[in-house]
Amino acid sequence: MAASVDATTGIPAVLEKREFRLHTERVEKLVNRLDNCGDPELRATALELVQCVVDLHGAALERMLESVSATPAGEAALDKAIQDDLVASVLLLHGLHPDAMETRVLRALEKVRPYLHTHGGDVEFVGIDDGIVRLKLLGSCGNCPSSSVTLKNAVEEALYQAAPDILEIVAENSTAALNSSKLVVLK
Repeated sequence: MAASVDATTGIPAVLEKREFRLHTERVEKLVNRLDNCGDPELRATALELVQCVVDLHGAALERMLESVSATPAGEAALDKAIQDDLVASVLLLHGLHPDAMETRVLRALEKVRPYLHTHGGDVEFVGIDDGIVRLKLLGSCGNCPSSSVTLKNAVEEALYQAAPDILEIVAENSTAALNSSKLVVLK
């Protein structure tokens, strides 16, 4: 079986995710080293330097996005670029992602629906309030004992990948067989 290839970058998806994970882990290790640095002045200077670099990159990205989105061809290129998880994550880091959280959540739910359908279930988007996404499990998926596992493994992964800025996911089982609605809080 051939490995899936990202249509945007042409890089095998496994390598792309591994590369992203490696970079993220490296950043976390360096931040931990700074946090544990014995010299508070050196720590403060290093953190200020990092923040200045992040701010500089954010300003440059914002200008680039303004230029790119000024033309229909640029808008199409941007739409294609934000499908790449790394690009989307960097834009989110700088508060520049062009899609609202709700749009990203709805897109992720559409991607995971075929999987839920294979288990006889579905998921309904209820809403977002202050970064808390509310969902309703439907069909046999909402009634089966492994529904929370299905939700956690499929829906949660898809949502956090599309919208890492989600604070919490709350899912409600919606089946007549239950005496009362059961809330499953994931995070």
